[in-house]
Amino acid sequence: MTIDKVKAISKKALISERIFTGEKILFSHAILVNGNIIDDICPVDDIPCDYTIENLGKGILTAGFIDLQVNGGGGVLFNDEPTVYGIEKISKAHRKFGSTSILPTLISDDFKIMQQACNAVETAIANNIDGILGIHLEGPYINIARKGVHNGDIIRKFEDKIFSLMVIDKLGPSILTIAPEMLDAGILTKLAATGFKICAGHTAAGYDDIKTALSEGLSGFTHLFNAMTPMNSREPGVVGAALEDQDSYCGIIIDGHHIHKAVMKIAIAAKTTGRMILVSDAMPSVGAKDKAFKVNGENIIVENGRCITKDGVLAGSDLDMITAVKNTVMMVGLDMEEALRMASLYPATYMGVDDRLGSIAKGLQADIIHIRDDFTISTTWINGSIN
Repeated sequence: MTIDKVKAISKKALISERIFTGEKILFSHAILVNGNIIDDICPVDDIPCDYTIENLGKGILTAGFIDLQVNGGGGVLFNDEPTVYGIEKISKAHRKFGSTSILPTLISDDFKIMQQACNAVETAIANNIDGILGIHLEGPYINIARKGVHNGDIIRKFEDKIFSLMVIDKLGPSILTIAPEMLDAGILTKLAATGFKICAGHTAAGYDDIKTALSEGLSGFTHLFNAMTPMNSREPGVVGAALEDQDSYCGIIIDGHHIHKAVMKIAIAAKTTGRMILVSDAMPSVGAKDKAFKVNGENIIVENGRCITKDGVLAGSDLDMITAVKNTVMMVGLDMEEALRMASLYPATYMGVDDRLGSIAKGLQADIIHIRDDFTISTTWINGSIN
């Protein structure tokens, strides 16, 4: 038996100054991990004698982050490396920043690349590659008027053959981002019936379009405010419809570049509690020594955490999830507990995996992170196995 395998199956009692369960903060408690499962949470004085104590000291132990929009990391863009190897590199890069589950995200591309990406995710899940929850297909059925950095030559009309890729049993919980106004009647309902979460993004839809889409199975919004119609006094747009709706979920990029901090505060206050999700929209620069990268052959400049084209168009982000949590506390003014929920519990709930991920409770998967007081990650566990 290998050392790594022994680590994975040993009984561990994880202690830190604080434990955040997803509901409340506990002091002088331990998380009991038995193999890949959280066995219990107990007072430090009640730790069973057959558990090895691992004391992390100051900081907070909490559920691992779940990032639903990860275009790349570790120098890899998923579109350029739609393979298991590419997925592993991206996942490892983001694990350092607290993400224990990700959706590798493919921006608009040829159908052949979409197939390769889905096959790679399917293989990664079948082979228990750490940290892969499912896939996020962002496009290509979006509106060229709001394309952002997506390749306009790739954006196209809806293709029925996409249904051959949308197999939840193989891909796991997954997302498809579309522009609702670009779909013919009835298609959105069929897409939602696959089990994929259908999100609106890169869309020029009006308020009424979104209201109709919500009644047909639309359940989320990809990077709220960005690449969608804004909210105005007489035309609420996509943003207005998203904030008004009580049941849908919104991904939000809190990096200080995509959205003004005042707008972030207003949006979070307006949206139903539990429906706002932190996403990174991360590009290859996250976790990479060389920050330079290309999208569709175009050089992307990375300066002070901002990814832009030479024309100043935002091209994803250089954001990681622990920085997103920090920004939510420091920029937006939310308490640490709510920021952590936005990074773990709420995305788990949206994707329907909160019965195993997103919080610290008996019987859940041991995906756990330790955050130092300076908002850096010291240690991560996925399925009970340490990084």
